[in-house]
Amino acid sequence: MSCSSSSGSEEEEEGVDSYRKGGYHAVRVGDSFNGGRYITQRKLGWGQFSTVWLAYDTRSASYVALKIQKSAPQFAQAALHEIEVLSAIAEGDPSTSKCVVRLVDQFKHTGPNGQHLCMVLEFLGDSLLRLTKYKRYKGLELNKVREICKCILIGLDYLHRELGIIHTDLKPENILLVSTIDPAKDPIRSGRAPILEKPKGYPNGGVTMNFIEKKLKRRARRAVVGISERRASVGGIGGNPMVERCLNGIDMRCKVVDFGNACWADKQFTEEIQTRQYRAPEVILRSGYSFSVDMWSFACIAFELATGEMMFTPKCGQGFDEDEDHLALMMELLGKMPRKIAIGGAQSKDYFDRHGDLKRIRRLKYCPLDRFLVDKFKFSDTDAREFAEFLTPLLDFAPEKRPTAQQCLQHPWLNTRNLIQEEVKSESSLGKVEVGMSKLQIKVGK
Repeated sequence: MSCSSSSGSEEEEEGVDSYRKGGYHAVRVGDSFNGGRYITQRKLGWGQFSTVWLAYDTRSASYVALKIQKSAPQFAQAALHEIEVLSAIAEGDPSTSKCVVRLVDQFKHTGPNGQHLCMVLEFLGDSLLRLTKYKRYKGLELNKVREICKCILIGLDYLHRELGIIHTDLKPENILLVSTIDPAKDPIRSGRAPILEKPKGYPNGGVTMNFIEKKLKRRARRAVVGISERRASVGGIGGNPMVERCLNGIDMRCKVVDFGNACWADKQFTEEIQTRQYRAPEVILRSGYSFSVDMWSFACIAFELATGEMMFTPKCGQGFDEDEDHLALMMELLGKMPRKIAIGGAQSKDYFDRHGDLKRIRRLKYCPLDRFLVDKFKFSDTDAREFAEFLTPLLDFAPEKRPTAQQCLQHPWLNTRNLIQEEVKSESSLGKVEVGMSKLQIKVGK
């Protein structure tokens, strides 16, 4: 949520009640920060700790993302930690080639609700979640998935091997394209001039009115979308079936963002890490974690990009909770968890018996990953086999057996296009040799 053109929740705003002492700072278009250097252009998104704004940097004549933290002490402490991590990232990557978001500046801003720590980050585009939605959850072409995976792995390799940082919350929302899907939302490509002063007639302190107007507009948009979709589904007047969206012309390069929960491998703060659907088994079982938790999350993201659906969506059931269902879903796709791992965590007794079997979910329906890709998502046998060969090692129940980001970057699946080109060249060369040989045989025959 750090610096996206579309971050934050689409359905809800942060709430007027959060604009109070210790809470958010009320921002308006045209407000200036840090001695007039940054001028706000529009809101990009929000999170539990902060709001994020597109701002114009008058010193560098460029656009940036301005992240304004809530002012209460606990939020300020979280911001200081994130600044520390981002500073280390920026210091080791002066060329900004490591596929990780860059911290531009940081400062304090005093407002009616207290003192707010502010981070200035490079402006990036849409999240991978938005990209998946743009494709209407149909999945991306595998070559596009490869491009994105390479960028994420370059970022993870840098974080893990060079800095010793674990992200701990890798998910599609926390990976942003370097530019927007829609050029009109890009402040440079859209060709709009930057706002350098407050627009005339802008309401003073009109935060509440702003929220009401936005809610009404959202309801109207949802109503229009609902009508359009119903017409399309029944083939009514003007109802065209949804056309497959093409990604040609959209830059697939991306960067890892949001380091609010990141930690150094030798200085971990909490055992409760990762968003549910991307959580590794060792985190559920509380058996300790390291860089390999990010690799598990990466595999879940790659699957989601290729299929349009999350790999694991656990739910509570009769007699079992989300965690046990999550473990069951993992085993149905990846095979039975080795007993030593199943019973080796601080929370293992909550889910497994002494034999390494789940206590409450007894009947598992096993389906290997390659078969699952063919049966449910209609992958070709070859694509399914090759993709599964790339993902399966990353989903090993033994964390120490998962390949590193550096090792993944060497995997044949990521370089399939190059291999195909080499095969074509080889076949072409072989054809020339065979033609030459046939000519030689003719000459000998004379």
